[in-house]
Amino acid sequence: MSGAGGKSLQQALSELLVVAGRAGVADDRARSEALALAAALAESAPGAPADWGKAFEGATTQDFFDSAVRGRRWRGAPTAVLTELIASGSAEKAAYAEALAEVASAACTLGEPTMRVIGNASVAAAAQLQAAGARPLQVASTPQPKTQEAPREEAEAAAVVEEEPAKTVEELLAELDALTGLARVKREVHRQVAVLRVEKLRTEAGLKSPTITRHLVFVGNPGTGKTTVARLVSGIYKALGLLSKGQLVEVDRSELVAGYLGQTATKTAEVVASAAGGVLFIDEAYSLTAGDLGADQYGREAVDTLVKEMEDRRDDLVVIVAGYPEPMEVFIAANPGLASRFRTTIEFENYSDDELTDILTGLAEAADYELVPEAVDKFHEVLAATARNSSFGNGRFARNVLEAAIGRHAWRLRDVPAPTTTQLRQILAEDLTEQPADAVEPEVPATSGTSDVTEIEQGEEA
Repeated sequence: MSGAGGKSLQQALSELLVVAGRAGVADDRARSEALALAAALAESAPGAPADWGKAFEGATTQDFFDSAVRGRRWRGAPTAVLTELIASGSAEKAAYAEALAEVASAACTLGEPTMRVIGNASVAAAAQLQAAGARPLQVASTPQPKTQEAPREEAEAAAVVEEEPAKTVEELLAELDALTGLARVKREVHRQVAVLRVEKLRTEAGLKSPTITRHLVFVGNPGTGKTTVARLVSGIYKALGLLSKGQLVEVDRSELVAGYLGQTATKTAEVVASAAGGVLFIDEAYSLTAGDLGADQYGREAVDTLVKEMEDRRDDLVVIVAGYPEPMEVFIAANPGLASRFRTTIEFENYSDDELTDILTGLAEAADYELVPEAVDKFHEVLAATARNSSFGNGRFARNVLEAAIGRHAWRLRDVPAPTTTQLRQILAEDLTEQPADAVEPEVPATSGTSDVTEIEQGEEA
């Protein structure tokens, strides 16, 4: 891919930092996030850690894989910084999304890119751009038609950019209703919005009103849209005037728990502080109280700190905890402070075959691909042969199928010197089958921790 004239990771990172500076985002934060995204996309490419390290002075192979674990959540969803720029209506959100898409494309230059890397990068770039309403961008070695347009920098300099108005509750609820499936979730969120709206109006009218907890428990199998809905909830709460910023900060145990007792409280408090004014989303929250005695001790410190911070910041913070139903019940019941604050549980059901097909085709369209009818039929065959147990990835499964198909599509066109636009866009049924023996990707080192543990968007995450 590096021979295709694409930008190196260092070049893409430098351009991202320019946009970050205009948006008021700290260089260290933007750099760390972009490097994590690139690592998550390229972790299956032999030699990628060494190339990645050229953009991260002093980085080790372990740093690469640690960053990859952190960045996987953004393979199909907007990054944390981009989410904040969107929530605040920043005039730089589209430019930042485009810069992230260039980082995704640059990930295809790391090491010896596999077909999986191409698919990962295409879907990740589309997720960033779609979230910010920016232009499509094809990644890797896919050629793009030349135009007579002025360079984007000149166009931006000439344009008068106006900050977009914040979305209304009605607009955000419409986005929720447009998601595939999730009928029960939509009803519960609408109900929650109605209750909170009336409570706010009663308070403003000087009437007595019971204090209604805004914190939520999301339960369901992986890939059922929990992060997507959490992001919409954060915007809805802001539009209702219940939150000052409306950003979503997504974390797991590793980002709350430190290596030593005493440090965990500080680490957790810092994470909560970053979510102040918005929503803190804790995935697999029960991992904080699971494991051996030592792990429980650290986890309990994190939980105790979380409960205290929720009380101290009760007027401008919402916490959403998520995971499988049964472990979540045990987690909430284990601490009286949690039980008194998390009173509303929303259940996310598995998607049907038709809903998963809608998600797949939506993801493909967002990445500027088209599944031909035969490919859709093939996907139904794949679904019929796939077990639907608790480990089934739902929307994540659809995204993984698309990522693999994009890689096979690129392999299929490898000997076509000048493919047509139609050929570049169309995913065929054969692209959804197992790859040929001579294109098998190498095993990823065990140190990478490659199990995919994050949610993905419908369009952004499923």
